[in-house]
Amino acid sequence: MPRCQGLMAPKVRPLLLLMLWMLPAPAQLDPANENNGGWQQRGSGAPAAVAEEDHCTVERRADLSYAEFVQHYAFSRPVILLGLTDNSRFRALCSRERLLASFGNNVVRLSTANTYSYQKVDVLFQEYVEQLLHPQNPNSLGNDTLYFFGDNNFTEWASLFRHYIPPPFSLLGTTPAYSFGIAGTGSGVPFHWHGPGFSEVIYGRKRWFLYPPEKTPEFHPNKTTLAWLQDTYPTLTPSTRPLECTVQAGEVLYFPDRWWHATFNLDTSVFISTFLS
Repeated sequence: MPRCQGLMAPKVRPLLLLMLWMLPAPAQLDPANENNGGWQQRGSGAPAAVAEEDHCTVERRADLSYAEFVQHYAFSRPVILLGLTDNSRFRALCSRERLLASFGNNVVRLSTANTYSYQKVDVLFQEYVEQLLHPQNPNSLGNDTLYFFGDNNFTEWASLFRHYIPPPFSLLGTTPAYSFGIAGTGSGVPFHWHGPGFSEVIYGRKRWFLYPPEKTPEFHPNKTTLAWLQDTYPTLTPSTRPLECTVQAGEVLYFPDRWWHATFNLDTSVFISTFLS
């Protein structure tokens, strides 16, 4: 038997090589699509103003201790935190395919993207992702722009939220609450303020504009961040410009109590905030 196998091997090997050569090539993964979880980055129809700032003016800190956080940032200025948690598991669960499979039939509540009044609209999550998640129309007002962020049913989304690891810092007398969102390119929330919190980008990029409590920004409450960025931002002098920075996927921005802030999504973005109320 061993001799027969030896005699047959020279005939079988060319046939095997021919069969392998005729097989279709394995499907190639699109690295860009793999990196963004299937969420579209910019894409056609994205506003021309979608770009990162020339210079980030918010400090980035890695390996920040709690004592340093409290002393230098918690009550005085924003900071971008790096490397404090590993949310790779949560990130994988937030891909477009997996969220649609898990929550596509859930009803989500959308808010209008204006400052003082928020109309609420209930739709299926699948409908939001497939039909309403598109680049911001530059001509739309805030009350015409629907935004998915903040009105999460914690019972329905608990299976996702339990995998999220929040920043390890807290403030005395506060209770953390999660707020999960997904928004299209060029969308955002205009200037507003509330209590302190953290905001982590899971996919995409989110540009932030921040003013301290005593410095009220110039803005129209029913105009989108895109309109403000196009019309007002270029007229600001260096002394009247906000602190600003683009938060990348995996980074966490901390904003102190009552700081004015506006957000602007440079890509289709998936993000989660931990509000300290």
